[in-house]
Amino acid sequence: MQENLDHWTFVIASYAVGVAGVLGLTAWAWLTMRAAEARRDRSRDR
Repeated sequence: MQENLDHWTFVIASYAVGVAGVLGLTAWAWLTMRAAEARRDRSRDR
């Protein structure tokens, strides 16, 4: 008896995890950049 697994479920899941990771890292970098720019602007005003 041979059991055939549908590999497309795992392929789609791995792409979803990859895209979610890229979007998460992009959002984190953008928020960190905004915070750094705000700190820079505050230090220039002093």
